[in-house]
Amino acid sequence: MAMRWVLFLPLLILIALFALSNTQEVELRLWPFDIGWASPLGLAVLLLSGVGFLLGASIAWAAALPARRRARELQNAARLMEAELAGYKAREEQARRDADLGRLPAPTA
Repeated sequence: MAMRWVLFLPLLILIALFALSNTQEVELRLWPFDIGWASPLGLAVLLLSGVGFLLGASIAWAAALPARRRARELQNAARLMEAELAGYKAREEQARRDADLGRLPAPTA
C-alpha cells in the first residue's frame, strides 16, 4: 500500500505543477463543428489526457473480455471435476470399508 503512494505522489505533484505552470488561455476547436472552448492550457491538456486514458482503458477492458470468459469456463470445469473426484474418493473409501468388513461389492448394472 505504501509503495503505491511512493509512485503516485510524485506523479500527482508533477501533474499539479504542470497545471499551475501553464495558465495561459487557449481556444480548442473541433473542425467539422463550429464549437470552440477557451480554457487554461494546463486544464485543457489534463482533460484531454484523461479522456484519452479512459478511452484506452475501455478498449483494454473490452479486449480482455474473451480471456475472462474463458477463465470462467475453465474455473467451472475445474469445479465439476473436483466434485466428480470427491465422488470417486467417497466410493473408494466405502469399498475399502466394505472390504475390511468382508462384504462383497454390490453388483453394478
